[in-house]
Amino acid sequence: MTYRAPVRDLAFSLTLAGIDDLAATGAFPDYDADVRDAVLEAAGQFSEGVLAPLNRPGDLAGAKYANGAVTAAPGFADAYHQFAAGGWTGLAAPGSAGGQGLPKALELAAYETVHSANMAFGLCPMLSLAAIEAIEAHGTKHQKTAYLPRMVSGEWTGAMCLTEPHAGTDLGALTSTATPNGDGTYSLTGQKIFITWGDHDATDNIVHMVLARLPDAPAGPKGISLFLANKFLVNADGSLGDRNSFRPVGIEHKLGIHASPTCVMAYEGATAELVGRPNEGLAHMFVMMNAARVGVGVEGVAIAERAYQAALAYALERRQGRSVWTGEASAPIFDHPDVRRTLSVMKARIEAARAICLSTGVAADMARHAENEDLGRHWKGREDILTPIAKAWSTDAGVEIASLGVQVHGGMGFIEETGAAQYYRDARIAPIYEGANGIQAMDLVGRKLSQDAGASARAIIVEMKTTLAELAGLYSGKPVERFATAISAVEDATLWLLDRKADPDGAADVLAGADAYLRLMGDVIGGWMLARGALAAKARLQTGDGDPVWLQGKMDLYEVYAANILGHASSRLAAVGQGGDLLSRMTREALGAA
Repeated sequence: MTYRAPVRDLAFSLTLAGIDDLAATGAFPDYDADVRDAVLEAAGQFSEGVLAPLNRPGDLAGAKYANGAVTAAPGFADAYHQFAAGGWTGLAAPGSAGGQGLPKALELAAYETVHSANMAFGLCPMLSLAAIEAIEAHGTKHQKTAYLPRMVSGEWTGAMCLTEPHAGTDLGALTSTATPNGDGTYSLTGQKIFITWGDHDATDNIVHMVLARLPDAPAGPKGISLFLANKFLVNADGSLGDRNSFRPVGIEHKLGIHASPTCVMAYEGATAELVGRPNEGLAHMFVMMNAARVGVGVEGVAIAERAYQAALAYALERRQGRSVWTGEASAPIFDHPDVRRTLSVMKARIEAARAICLSTGVAADMARHAENEDLGRHWKGREDILTPIAKAWSTDAGVEIASLGVQVHGGMGFIEETGAAQYYRDARIAPIYEGANGIQAMDLVGRKLSQDAGASARAIIVEMKTTLAELAGLYSGKPVERFATAISAVEDATLWLLDRKADPDGAADVLAGADAYLRLMGDVIGGWMLARGALAAKARLQTGDGDPVWLQGKMDLYEVYAANILGHASSRLAAVGQGGDLLSRMTREALGAA
């Protein structure tokens, strides 16, 4: 099935996310609507023409490991060289490192087309972007000079190396060590697993960002430092020297993303450099992790979009039964109400998730370029609240929408040749990547919600109520009532969690409601985005600005979302308040363990 980049939808979502307000700050003098459109068109063309044709063959062939080295799937190395030559790694990177200095949200929108076309490919540059942010934030002058230009240009790629076989998500339990060599470098020893694109043949060098412990480090997460280790040592003149002492010892055999090499890496006295301050590596790595989390959220949107496009095309082609609207016999299954409902819900959820992710990118840039401390605090709080929602809610949506794509295909969806099954397989990793979604929910209620006593969440609720008042001029009845009920549910859940968080005995209640709260927030913020989209579409219809059918579709999508998603807010609220005591009674015996 041919992929078509949704350039018009992406541009519309960028506007909803507030990119015009960001541009008005003057922080991005090279950005305007013409640049936006040119970037999205070019990204779409590259993704459609170069990356999408490699998706199915890459899934079938996969990456290969032999003799201590990884070879990318056929065609991937050449595609990466074209990607780097096009400057796609440098869209939002600083001009000082050779980047284009464009807004993060525009980069996220462009990368959605990359992930839709070929999610396994997109993981490689996505992690490079995250490594670039970490080095820019915490690297030494030497590191910024030596590594950033090569990474921004795409000449070298980056990899994030956190997880160890015995530790998993508990990074405080990692045992990799870094011993001073006496010359400012360190000797890095240990094993890391699940290292995405940790080795490959698409570039001459790979920059590994590795968490490890110094010899005198305290136990637990407070004793972790961040190190940089190159696949090949870099000489003083910037040329590549000897191979460093680390190698892949295998690649994982996975459910999906077969063309993305997930490596087991062994470091055996590898030469490394300290990044940032000793024993503060976890905080430094969070710069990279948060960037990757929003990127993975975009992956969820992207794979959902790809699955949706395939399902829509199939529904328009497959004929079966009589149309309830036209009476046509042997009509396209698109004319069956349940199929059309399914497709409409898929489309509405995609647009909601897309707007959430792009809004997170706008908030990040607003925080970085705020003209005063109060504005910076406001936007940083917004970014902090939205990041776990963008990651978790969007990737859950990706899996669910890919599953619905299989369902629309019926039996043919279970057959690999249609592609629907691959999208489902590929989508399943995203809720696990970069901190499983349960951890995102715990982060939201455990840290992000209460770090400013709920001020950031309350600010979002106030803005949603403003949109609700405006919506009453566009709709009447259920579309408005459902949004009002949903906002009330978010407000009640927020206040209850803040109250339980303040109670020394409330920790179990807070964590028991974490997943439901994140889902509720995602549902309602997504509805808010679509409501704003409906209002914007109505305004453009009134002025004759744009395709009236497409604009009316934006208004109708909000109604679909209100009926099918916002209507569940009450049940989400009930789950938030289920309490830890109930779960404490669900013992292993109660759950049927032997």
